[in-house]
Amino acid sequence: MCATRHTAASIATALLIASTLLTGCKAKEETPTAEVSVEAVAVAKQPITQEVTADAILAPLAQAAITPKITAPVHKFYVQRGAKVKAGQLLAVLENRDLTAAELDNKGAYEQAQAAYATATKASVPEDYQKAEQDVAQTKANLDLQQNIYNARKALFAQGAIPGRDLDTASAALVQAQAAYDIAAQHLASQKAVTREAAMQSAKGQLLSAQGKYQGAQAGVSYSEIRSPIDGVVTDRPLFAGEIAASGQPLLTVMEVSSLLAKTHLAQGQAQQMHVGDEAEVAVNGIDEPIKGKVTLISPALDPGSTTVEVWIKVPNRDRALKAGTPVKVTIGIKTVPDALVVPSAAIVTDPAGKKQVMIIAADSTAHHRDVELGISQDDKTQITKGVQVGEKVISSGAYAMEDGTKVTIGADDDKKDKDDKDSDKDKPSAAKEGDKD
Repeated sequence: MCATRHTAASIATALLIASTLLTGCKAKEETPTAEVSVEAVAVAKQPITQEVTADAILAPLAQAAITPKITAPVHKFYVQRGAKVKAGQLLAVLENRDLTAAELDNKGAYEQAQAAYATATKASVPEDYQKAEQDVAQTKANLDLQQNIYNARKALFAQGAIPGRDLDTASAALVQAQAAYDIAAQHLASQKAVTREAAMQSAKGQLLSAQGKYQGAQAGVSYSEIRSPIDGVVTDRPLFAGEIAASGQPLLTVMEVSSLLAKTHLAQGQAQQMHVGDEAEVAVNGIDEPIKGKVTLISPALDPGSTTVEVWIKVPNRDRALKAGTPVKVTIGIKTVPDALVVPSAAIVTDPAGKKQVMIIAADSTAHHRDVELGISQDDKTQITKGVQVGEKVISSGAYAMEDGTKVTIGADDDKKDKDDKDSDKDKPSAAKEGDKD
C-alpha cells in the first residue's frame, strides 16, 4: 500500500517537472525579437551650399574725420549730429577776420602786379624795341648815303676834278656812318636776345609772386571754412560755437551709411574659395531676418598678425536700421552642388576605426552599417559623395551604438499606428452606449 503511494507520487512529480519544462521552452520560443524605434529619411537629391560663418563688425562705406588746418575759435556751426550732408557742403566756419584782411591786402598787390605786367609787355618794352629798330634803319640809311658820296668823290678824284682833301673827308664820314650803324645793329640784337626777354621775365616774375601770395591768403580763408569731403551723415560734433578748434584735432565726423561693410577675417583656405560678388547673409541682433549682401573685397595679402584674410561684405542700409560698429555674424556661400545626395547630418555616425557611416534600413526592417564618403555640409544637412543611392532609407535619429542587423521600426509608422488605435478606441464607447440602450 505504501509502495503504491510512493510510486504514484514519483510519477506525479515527474509529470509536473516535464510539464514545467515544456511550458518554459514554449514561452521562450514565443518571445518576440526586440525592435528599436527610430526616425528615418530617404536619401534625396537637392542643392546644397557650403557656407562659412564668422563674426564681423559693421563699418561705414566711407568715413571722414574732418580736422581744421588752423587753430581758431568756432564762429558758427551749420549742422547738428545726425544731419545729412553733401560733398562740398559748408559745415562750420572758424573765426577768420584776420585772414580775410590778409586776403584783401594780397588781392590789391596782385592787381598792381597785373597792371605792371601789362605796362611792361604792351608799352615800355615794345617802345625800346621799336626805337632800336628805328636807330638801325636811320644809321643804315646814313651809311648808304656816305657810301655813295665816297664812291662819287673817288671817281672824281681819279679824274682830277677834286682835291684829295674832299676824298679824305668823304672817307671819314663813311667810317663814322659804318660805326654808328654797327652800334645800332648791336643794340637791336641785344634788345632781341637779352633786354626784351629779361624785362618780360622780370614783369612776369613779379606778377607770379603777387598771385602766389594772393592764392595763399585765399587758402587761409578757405581753411576757416569747414566743408564735407563726402556725402553722408554727421556722426560726431564734439565742440560748440565759441570753443577753440585745434589744428589736427577732429572737429566733425561724417560717415556714408547708406550701405555698410561687414568686415571679417577668414582662414586663407576659406578665402581662396571665395570670389568678389559671392552671395552672403548678415545676421544682426534685434533683426529677425538676415540681411542679404555681397562680397566686395577679398584682401590680396594676409594680415601679418593673425595670418588671416580680410573680407568685406556690402549690405544695404536704406532705412539706417544698421549702425556702424555693430557686431554681426556673416554667412558666405563658397561652393554650391546643384544635385547632391543629401542626408541629415545627425544620420552620420563614426565607427571605432574613425570611418564615417550611415545606418541603412533594409527591406526586412533591419539596420545595417554602410561606409560613406562625405562632401560639403550646410546647416543640418550633409552631402554624401559615395556609399548611398537615391531613395534608400537611412536612420536620422536613434542609430547611436546600434548593432548591425538590429530590427527597427520607423517612428513615423508607429505614430500612424497609435493614431489608428486611438481612432478605433473612440468608436468603442459609442458601441457600448448603443448596447446599453438595447
